Formats: sequence, C-alpha cells, structure tokens
Amino acid sequence: MSDAVGFALQAGSFDALEGWRDDDPSSLFEVMATCRRYISETKPYRTGSLGLSSADLLPLLEEAKAFRPSSAEQARAFFEKHCQPFRIVRADGASGFVTAFYEPEIEVSDRQDATYRFPIYRRPNDLIDLDDQNRPAKLDGSYAFGRLRDELIDAYPDRRDIDKGYLEGRGLEIAWTKSKVDLFFVHVQGAARLRYPDGRLGRITYAAKAGHPFSAIGKLLIDRGEIDRAKISMQSIRAWLAAHPDQIDEVLWHNRSYIFFRETPVDDANTGPIAAAKVPLLAGRSLAVDRLIHTFGFPFFIRSESLTHLDAGKPFQRLMLALDTGSAIVGPARGDIFTGSGYDAGELAGTVRNDADFVILIPNAAAARFL
Repeated sequence: MSDAVGFALQAGSFDALEGWRDDDPSSLFEVMATCRRYISETKPYRTGSLGLSSADLLPLLEEAKAFRPSSAEQARAFFEKHCQPFRIVRADGASGFVTAFYEPEIEVSDRQDATYRFPIYRRPNDLIDLDDQNRPAKLDGSYAFGRLRDELIDAYPDRRDIDKGYLEGRGLEIAWTKSKVDLFFVHVQGAARLRYPDGRLGRITYAAKAGHPFSAIGKLLIDRGEIDRAKISMQSIRAWLAAHPDQIDEVLWHNRSYIFFRETPVDDANTGPIAAAKVPLLAGRSLAVDRLIHTFGFPFFIRSESLTHLDAGKPFQRLMLALDTGSAIVGPARGDIFTGSGYDAGELAGTVRNDADFVILIPNAAAARFL
C-alpha cells in the first residue's frame, strides 16, 4: 500500500476481476521471454516508487520460460497460479485513464530539397543527461536533459529555437520529411517507420529530448475554444491545423518539448518498435506507464467499459505488459496503449481517451509485502 504518491493497492481475486475470463493473454509469453533476457543479460529495469523491482519480476519470468499455453484458459491459469491481482485505487477517487499511441509511417528522403524540408535530428553532442547532482538550481527537477556550453549547464533550446535553425549545419539529420505536422506527431509518438522514395524502409526510435515539459496542443485548442473537449483527438487536431496553416508554428511551438531519435534496424517489418523497456512492442498488449511509479515488465489488466472500438464493439479488457513510458503518462493509473504501426493503427489510437480500471499483477513472493 502506498499513500505517499496518492494511491493504494487493493488486493482482489481473479474470480472477481471483471472481463478476465474473456481474455487470451497467450501472446505475452514471447514478450516476457525477451524481457527476461534483457534483465538477465543486460541490466535490470529501474525500480519505480511503488517498490517493485526486476528481482521481484524475475521469478514470474523464469516460470514463463518453459511454459507454452495451448489455450486461453491455460494462459490465464498461469497468471492465476503465480500472481496476485491488486487494483490501483487513486486517493482522489478518480478512475484511471487510457490513451493510445502507434508507430507512424512517414515519407522521407535522405537529401533535403524543396519537397523534403523538415529534418529528423539525432541527439546533439551538447545535450547532456541531468540528475540531482548536476542540475542547475534554476531548472525544475523535471528536467532530465540540459545543454553543456563553455563548461556551464543551462536549458537546451526548445522547439521554436530548433525549428528556427539552432541545429543546422551540424550533420545531425537522419532524414527530411515533407510535413512539419507529420513530424510533430512522430515526436509525440516517439518512434516511426521511414519510407524512402526508392522503397527502402527505415526505423527511428526515441534517443533523448531537449528536456522541456510536454505541453499538449490539444489542451491549448480546447482552452481557446477551437475544438470541443468531447471531440478532441489526433484526427480533429490534424484537421484544425490543416484548416489554419498560418497558425501551425504558433500552435506547435506551444509544446516546447523536442525529441531526438536514433536509427534502428528493421529486422522484421511485422514487429513493433523497440521502446523504453528495450524489447519490441506487441500491438494491443504493450502499455506505456509512469516509470517514476511503475517498473517495466510487470503485467497490468486494463478494463475500459467505454473503450469499444479496439475490440469490435466490446469493452477493452486485456492483460498487458508495461514496456514504455511517455512525458504525458503521469500518475499511478494512467496508461498508453500501443495499437501497432502504420495508418490504420493511427486511426485506432487517435481517438482513445477513456476511463479505465487498472489492476497490476504482482508475483506471489513480492505480493506478500502488499497484503
């Protein structure tokens, strides 16, 4: 149980977990194996403030190593045997909340010209990681990155400064895109597939950010009365920007956060991008969480009565793995569902803004600490 971060864990049972009997988590076992290899062979995941560590997770991953379910019932029985479900209850009584994200596919060129004008940047060498030891007092504790210049550390230039050319001439361009708006949404998603004119397919994923807080342009447009709160979505934001080209810079610059990328190989076009947990994301089963609270690799059962368009009109109710994070994903019962890659996945993701119940499955040995 935790009250310092504004929530509690409420022990429950699988029998009382609405929607559990209708789910088939069989596809998670391959991802769990990849997580086990990363933890064992590379390094453990950072432990969130809830106090669950990779060491707490490893017994479950080891048990899953040789387990191959032949049915949905067998897959559920594995988790029922080895885990205890805990509902995440916010101290303010509010429900949990989910959005969704996807991997865009964007047309690019490896040369700048009159059509391909907007650069995708690698991480600059004057961008440094900040911590409590080197962060200047004038920078808020949320700043994880800053600029080192003349042996002094300050805030890195923001989206406006970079759009106006701060990084030009430094050879940091991975590729160039046709649309500033498309590139902005690649920044929001944190990854993309790159489609070159000759048909080549590349992939980029998050490398770092300028450090400034994420500010949602959707909220800006709601506050200005441009889009009704009930109609806000990626699609409605894009439509508004297309109808107001003279205001694109002003609106995009409201979000000072700027993302830098690194190239990754496309070993299999059918697999998702490698995100913060350093394993490929599985569409419909991967969840971004607040990593300051939660630890990657843990299973979460997410149920949303109102989220129906991802499952052919039925409520969304799936066991998922926490494999990613994001600037806008803040709080104990806040998640971002990965819907896949490409245009159709974006259409699914763009309208997800739903209340949801969050249940974390804790391996039995660690669960004893919370009972």
